[in-house]
Amino acid sequence: MASKHWRWLLAVVAGFSLLAAACGGDDDDESGGGTTTEASGEVPEGGELVIGAEQEPDCTDWIASCSGSSWGYWMMNVNTMPRAYTVAWDGETATYEATELLDGEPELVTEPKQVVTYKLNPDVTWNDGTPVSADDFVYTWDQIANGEDIYDTTGYSQIESVEAPDPQTAVVTYSTPYPGWKALFGGGYGILPSHLLEGKDRAAEMANGYTFSAGPWVIESWEKGTAVTLVPNENYWGDKPKLDKVTFRFITDTAAGFQALQNGEVSAIYPQPQLDAVEQISNGLEGINSVVNDRTGNIEALWMNNAAPPFESEAVRQAVAYSLDRDAIVERLFGGIGVTEAAQALEPALVGEYTDLEAFADYTLDLDKVTELMEGDGWAKGSDGIWAKGGQKASFSIKSTAGNARRELTEQIVQEQLKAAGFEMTIDNQEAGDLFGQILPSGDFQLALYAQVLTTLEPGACTLFCAANIPTPENDNSGQNWTRTELSEADNGNLEALDTELDQEARAEAGKAGMDALAATVASLPLDPLPNILLWSDSVVGNVVDNPVMGPFFTLHEWGVQS
Repeated sequence: MASKHWRWLLAVVAGFSLLAAACGGDDDDESGGGTTTEASGEVPEGGELVIGAEQEPDCTDWIASCSGSSWGYWMMNVNTMPRAYTVAWDGETATYEATELLDGEPELVTEPKQVVTYKLNPDVTWNDGTPVSADDFVYTWDQIANGEDIYDTTGYSQIESVEAPDPQTAVVTYSTPYPGWKALFGGGYGILPSHLLEGKDRAAEMANGYTFSAGPWVIESWEKGTAVTLVPNENYWGDKPKLDKVTFRFITDTAAGFQALQNGEVSAIYPQPQLDAVEQISNGLEGINSVVNDRTGNIEALWMNNAAPPFESEAVRQAVAYSLDRDAIVERLFGGIGVTEAAQALEPALVGEYTDLEAFADYTLDLDKVTELMEGDGWAKGSDGIWAKGGQKASFSIKSTAGNARRELTEQIVQEQLKAAGFEMTIDNQEAGDLFGQILPSGDFQLALYAQVLTTLEPGACTLFCAANIPTPENDNSGQNWTRTELSEADNGNLEALDTELDQEARAEAGKAGMDALAATVASLPLDPLPNILLWSDSVVGNVVDNPVMGPFFTLHEWGVQS
């Protein structure tokens, strides 16, 4: 997996969570793709917009471990950082697309070594007028591959060298093949300005916002706990924003965000799909437009710690999978917006070419199978109906993000279904920062419920499940295999091929085989393709689209407001 293929969907919601609303105009689109709302004629110039943001990032040093916030990426990264490739979205299909930073498609050589040569467009500049150059590629790679406290080095660590024979030519040579090379020098990171950061403490310079930009917007301010404000990049080389200013106001309680949209305090929100949203979207709300997109880059799952009791037992993991009616869970959560079937892979459909999207389909509610597996593993039910073995009950806790009503309901349903199958599950939710920053990476959990968010089109199964990515002192505790999954050598090799096999057909076959192995052992259990919901008032016009990889504000420079 390349740079930040996955980001943790941190559900930072205080108190109870409501969510979001629905729609009323002719422009409404709940089909799951995307939509565009155009004003009659040209999109108006000028005006300001306030958007509700459910999460405040910890930092804006995009390559550092503190930058795992999806909202930081959506708000600031995609609007300021240059990238070699972006992800285009037509409402059905996501594809890589070379940006205007490149002067044509790069040259790819695969023998005797993989070498990618980028030719850069000299007209693409930073906001101080300096062209984005090959030196920026060199600096970005060096910081990621050789820096400390890096979010993810995959792909960059497979690069042998990056050279700049001239300012508009970057030559990237790989020590081992990397098929996901288009996700590099972009993805969730972007490209860093060497002329501004070279020789400085990058982490300190970028921690709390930065003034440089090669995108349509500049970060004017970040008032901690309150808002982030963007203003147009006056020296932007492309089409400049229509709006004079956009403020992202932090409203971490989804109910409060929805109320702010209704009151006109904010003009758009991108809320998590909480419980009341499902009902209200189907009922409609005058003056509010919506997109509901279930073809997302999100996968919400029950993530099992394969190194912690009782989930160190494959039989127990399999028995838990047969204890649950996952379709019923998804229907209960999202049936009102048309999402009724459980996900059957630990990868989203957007990377379906490289995985088996039906790998987990055989795991349906089957209590006879539960009994067979548990008794075969030496367990017996006690008088309380709970499985026990060696004096220890089949008892465990689940951790998720505190204050998220949808996840709390999910846990309650899972708890009831597991109890009927002989398992005792307690709920121990945590603040998101603690959960994702400390508890999960350190392996201090048994079962966890959260979503992962794709930020490139590369499959992430190796990053999440390859043995080499288990956090250890040897890899500076930077691996993302938080479930401590260890497959057989052959199956692990199939996952590794996702990050090394240049032949796309062979890569796809390996990815499918790897997902089938994850399903056979129930390394973890997928629940739902967590749908995206974008809501905006009728006053917002222009190209409003939910891109499932780049986020909902990728076209923000094309938005306008009308009275």
